Amino acid sequence: MKLGLIGYGSIVKQALTALTRQLDRPLDAIICLAKPEGALRAHELLESFGANLAGERVVVNQVADLLSASPDIVAEAAGHAALAASGVSVLLAGCDLIITSVGALADDGLRAALDGAADTSRAGYSLCAGAIGGLEILAAAKLAGLTALVYTSRKPPLAWRGTRAEALLDLDNLCGASQFFEGSARDAARNYPQNANVAATLALHGPGLDATRVRLIADPTATGNVHEISIRSLCADVEIKITGAPSPENPKTSMTTGFALALQIAEALNSRTR
Repeated sequence: MKLGLIGYGSIVKQALTALTRQLDRPLDAIICLAKPEGALRAHELLESFGANLAGERVVVNQVADLLSASPDIVAEAAGHAALAASGVSVLLAGCDLIITSVGALADDGLRAALDGAADTSRAGYSLCAGAIGGLEILAAAKLAGLTALVYTSRKPPLAWRGTRAEALLDLDNLCGASQFFEGSARDAARNYPQNANVAATLALHGPGLDATRVRLIADPTATGNVHEISIRSLCADVEIKITGAPSPENPKTSMTTGFALALQIAEALNSRTR
């Protein structure tokens, strides 16, 4: 089996660590698409797992080179721009695609292009659940009739550095929890692309990007990345709270995301061997 990767950051590192433990035998090959300036880092990451992960470990700089290796599936974990640049090509080549940068689908044009490519090639794309759960009950609630879906993201101030929150709050001197955004999942995904993939995932499984309400909070008392999901429907009212440990390398991302991606990759690979 051959696995294609788009990305080589903290999510991919966590996913490959978990995947290596799960594999009955090493993959035949793993092919990682990296920017030229990140090629060495990507190479070092793959080589850190060695033959326990895959017999052949290759880093490429062009999506065409990734696809010429004929991967069985491709997993994306490189951000909105990377998905926009490569996702359609992957699907048109007939490769199934796992997406972690779900917030990129707030762009209706990109989503339509991905859907069109999938229809043309009969390949498919799936959304990584990432840092959250509860998608099954959300789907049931949607079937019965959703009346409201509200997602609240509560993270330590450190996790909001490098985002628009820096212009709205004094992140280094917060005395208590401070909400700095309330709006649609679409706007959250556009304005906070590194932090709002969960919001987009919930929205796309629920009432849509414009009907899903999102609140973003910087909280110096938060012990992790806290995800609060409130569902109102004709069949059930649901409150879910998940506190995820942040990735040691990227506090914007919960560690759970890498493990969720590893599980999805393993399931996809296993389905190919049945």
